[in-house]
Amino acid sequence: MKSAHDLVVAAKARVREVAITEAEQEIRDASLLIDVREADEYAAGHLPGAIHMSRGLIEFKLSSNPAMGARDLRIVLYCKTSGRAALAANALQDMGYLNVSSIAGGFDAWVVAGKPVAKPDVPTFD
Repeated sequence: MKSAHDLVVAAKARVREVAITEAEQEIRDASLLIDVREADEYAAGHLPGAIHMSRGLIEFKLSSNPAMGARDLRIVLYCKTSGRAALAANALQDMGYLNVSSIAGGFDAWVVAGKPVAKPDVPTFD
C-alpha cells in the first residue's frame, strides 16, 4: 500500500514546482493563485491575491464554474509546505489543465523568505 508521502513524491515528479525565488513572477503571470489549505489556515494568513479552494474541493469548485473551465488557464497552487499543492496540481493536470504549477516549500517557504502575507479583516463585536 502507498503512503501519503509516496503519493506526494509521485505527484511532485509529474508537476512543475516553482522555486520561491521565482514565485512572485509566476504569480504575476498567473490567471489564478489558489491556496489549497484549510479555511482556518487561509484566514490566519495567505499570499496576497490568493483565493481559497481547499484541497478536498478544488476539482469540484473549478469544474462547477464555467469561467474557470479554460484548459489554458495559468494556475499557481500552494499549501503549507507543498504536499497538498502537488496533489492538487496533479489532479488538475488529470482534469486537462495545461498550465499548472505549485510553489516549492509552500506558504512556510514564502514566510521564511520575508514575502508579504495578507490577513483578512475580522470584525470585532465589542
